[in-house]
Amino acid sequence: MAEKWVLMVTAQTPTNIAVIKYWGKRDENLILPINDSISVTLDPQHLCTTTSVAVSPAFTHDRMWLNGKEISLSGGRYQNCLRELRARASDVEDEEKGIKIAKKDWEKLHVHIASYNNFPTAAGLASSAAGFACLVFSLAKLMNVKEDHSKLSAIARQGSGSACRSLYGGFVKWIMGKEENGSDSIAVQLADEKHWGDLVIIIAVVSSRQKETSSTSGMRETVETSMLIEHRAKEVVPRRIIQMEEAIKDHDFPSFSRLACSDSNQFHAVCLDTSPPIFYMNDTSHRIISCIEKWNRFEGTPQVAYTFDAGPNAVLIAHNRNAAKLLLQRLLFYFPPQSDTDLSSYVIGDKSILEDAGVHNMKDIEALAAPPEVKDNTPAQKYKGDVSYFICTRPGKGPVLLNDETKELLNAETGLPN
Repeated sequence: MAEKWVLMVTAQTPTNIAVIKYWGKRDENLILPINDSISVTLDPQHLCTTTSVAVSPAFTHDRMWLNGKEISLSGGRYQNCLRELRARASDVEDEEKGIKIAKKDWEKLHVHIASYNNFPTAAGLASSAAGFACLVFSLAKLMNVKEDHSKLSAIARQGSGSACRSLYGGFVKWIMGKEENGSDSIAVQLADEKHWGDLVIIIAVVSSRQKETSSTSGMRETVETSMLIEHRAKEVVPRRIIQMEEAIKDHDFPSFSRLACSDSNQFHAVCLDTSPPIFYMNDTSHRIISCIEKWNRFEGTPQVAYTFDAGPNAVLIAHNRNAAKLLLQRLLFYFPPQSDTDLSSYVIGDKSILEDAGVHNMKDIEALAAPPEVKDNTPAQKYKGDVSYFICTRPGKGPVLLNDETKELLNAETGLPN
């Protein structure tokens, strides 16, 4: 067998947004949470990580490139994932290339990993969730790991807690588990992406900068100093999990919205209750909440739910396409782009919602009327340039293998980044 061969797998994994939040660990090393959480997987067409993984006897050590820059794999989280996967690897044979890898060879062989996010990294859009889920999913395929997604989720969890939820599409629950070794802390799918196909999601990217307090250190500080977190984890979340599962099963949007908004607000309250306090949201985040709350109250029934992860970006879930159109009109009215911005880069993703909203150019945005919930006698204030851009998306599917050579991030001959 020639020692020049390279065997490669490329996969795509979605990100997810929690509607009942995970915040706080009971075990830092194994990443075991202090409560269950529930998330919605976002359409990978608009938000995903693509990862190519390759193995070759020519590789001298494990290497990884993220968005084109080489990063170190020496951290415990990467090492945990690699160790767990190598231990579960099976024989691999590629007859076409004349490659045979025995189970025991995986301990000696090195891998190259290249990963690319089509959205900002570490800005509160769960890039680490998609990233680690994709790393585990693609390496499991390369190494012929014969575990189901739930078992793989327990490995992805050791890279980034919320990554375990990105191994499924639709609506996903991360069960906190009771075992000390974390074997029962896994993700399960509650419903697939087609179950509630009416939902439309608009993300307001308020800042794509890296956040000041990482989720990892923020959680640790909250668990150590917040008086509210224990009450949240023991009393509040278990009830909300049951109610949220019911709301999803029954397509009950008013309950879904009430729970998602309350849980997001409580998560950020717990951050404020941390010493020193953690501020993930900013003034723009608060203005978006105020806009949604006013509109929902005006309509008498929730049109849109909002949720914010560890960052200022708003994830807005509209109960149907018409509500999404009205939401986008409101967002563009209050948060118009800077004059020199190109509309096609200001609203990205599923642009058909922009057409529904009757917005084709900048003049259409200037012509938008104030929403009816704005009192006639008070001129509505606008916040030009306070939102970087909007992403229109929907609930989406789980990880998939890509067989398109043009999507490969590593060179098939050298195993180095393209």
